[in-house]
Amino acid sequence: MPIRVLLSDDEALARNRLRGLLETEPDLAIVAECGDGRSAIAAIEREQPDLVFLDIQMPEVDGFGVVEALEKQGRLPLTIFVTAYDRYAMRAFEVHALDYLLKPVDQERLAEALGHARKQLQHPSEAMFQKRVLELLGELEARKQSPDRIVVKADGEIVCLRPAEIDWAEAAGNYVCLHVGNVTHILRETISALEQRLGARQFLRVHRSTLVNVDRIKTLKPSLYGDYSILLRDGTKLTLSRGFRETVLRRLGTS
Repeated sequence: MPIRVLLSDDEALARNRLRGLLETEPDLAIVAECGDGRSAIAAIEREQPDLVFLDIQMPEVDGFGVVEALEKQGRLPLTIFVTAYDRYAMRAFEVHALDYLLKPVDQERLAEALGHARKQLQHPSEAMFQKRVLELLGELEARKQSPDRIVVKADGEIVCLRPAEIDWAEAAGNYVCLHVGNVTHILRETISALEQRLGARQFLRVHRSTLVNVDRIKTLKPSLYGDYSILLRDGTKLTLSRGFRETVLRRLGTS
């Protein structure tokens, strides 16, 4: 039986290019093409494809909206995302072990993605795929909710900090010390609450009392008892504790 494939992309030229590449694969059968997210949801429900190529940036309902709708209905097929996203979004896909194609689609990269899909379809693990998709959606939702600024009161003044300015943060009881260059600001908030506000895109919990801006990390070095030592670009040394190690290494794409 051929692998039943559905394509969804609002750009006709991109969709035609992808179709042309897929038509050279003898074990694939394209059962439907869609130009928007709403049509994709209906077509996937109707056709029950084995594999979906899903554009992320579509009007009205984007690719993530399609996935969310299908996941709620329990009908989420194996999906390869097609996107023009930047490198930060690419890292999100890689961390959650979801395959993607970057526009314009390259034939060699497509062949690699199809190889992964064929293996997955031969030995399906729908629960694992859905778990990875939900993790990705959760991270993207956290990005949307991350604040534009952190407001700190200091010496009678109100200081507005952009999250990207913060190098790292450490807990001090019900307060948090925000390290910004050579200046430290005190924020009346717990480290867990700050972590929720900042989201997972730019900041990582590396210790129960420490958050780090990923752009400030220079090196990681194995230390004692499964810990790592972290060297920031300004020379600050921190500890990546064993309990947070796996999550951090996955987020950085090193495991």
